[in-house]
Amino acid sequence: MNLPNKLTVLRVIMVPFFVFFMLTDVGGAANKWIALVIFCVASLTDMLDGKIARARNLVTNFGKFMDPLADKLLVCSAMICLIPSGDLDAWIVIVIIAREFIISGFRLVASDNGIVIAASYWGKFKTVSQMAMIIVLIADFGGAFDMIGTVLIWVSLILTVVSLIDYVAKNVQVLTQGGM
Repeated sequence: MNLPNKLTVLRVIMVPFFVFFMLTDVGGAANKWIALVIFCVASLTDMLDGKIARARNLVTNFGKFMDPLADKLLVCSAMICLIPSGDLDAWIVIVIIAREFIISGFRLVASDNGIVIAASYWGKFKTVSQMAMIIVLIADFGGAFDMIGTVLIWVSLILTVVSLIDYVAKNVQVLTQGGM
């Protein structure tokens, strides 16, 4: 297993630890900071695995499949963990997760039709905005950061919808070819 794939697997392994510290009181007040560090490290592995894979020509089918799945597991788990505290409304999380299911299904149908749907810049912006939103919401510094968190929530939501529309518009042939 190459280094980028190891980083992807590490990200998946970090998710349950992140969730544990987000949803339990084992570490007391330190829990949110432990969870935040785990989330930040996991987010950095997302950036690193892709850069290393492309730079060293280590792109694999495993990486193509697991990297986006690892991202979805991390980000969706984090957003779900932010619902009970009231930091994130459930309807927003539902819209964001629904987009992920729709795009995953879309990619599956495209793959069955021999079409590869590459990640778009809108999708990358969406992921970065979601990760930034999660970091700000977990850190919960208060004051101006509350406004920054609110702005990031809306930016993430808007980019989620825009990236969905972009994927569908650029790949409408997936819907019109035999698979659907």
